[in-house]
Amino acid sequence: MFDPRKLEQVAKQIQDAMPQPVKELGNDVEQKVRQVIQAQLGKLDVVSREEFDVQTQVLLRTRQKLTALEQKLEALESRLTADAADKQD
Repeated sequence: MFDPRKLEQVAKQIQDAMPQPVKELGNDVEQKVRQVIQAQLGKLDVVSREEFDVQTQVLLRTRQKLTALEQKLEALESRLTADAADKQD
């Protein structure tokens, strides 16, 4: 769901910001930072970029269909109005 490269980048930034004595603990700290970040990201209510793109396309198609239906409805209403006016004459 999350880009591992982005996760690595964030973990490295956090590790770089740590004081030197903490950095000297080595890979253990780096691993813990990654685990904490992954756990927190997992708690977020988010969707993947792929799912977002799919839903964007679905929304676009739905909007296009809605616009077409609105145009058809307007045409039908116009025809009904014109027919009703003709009957009154």
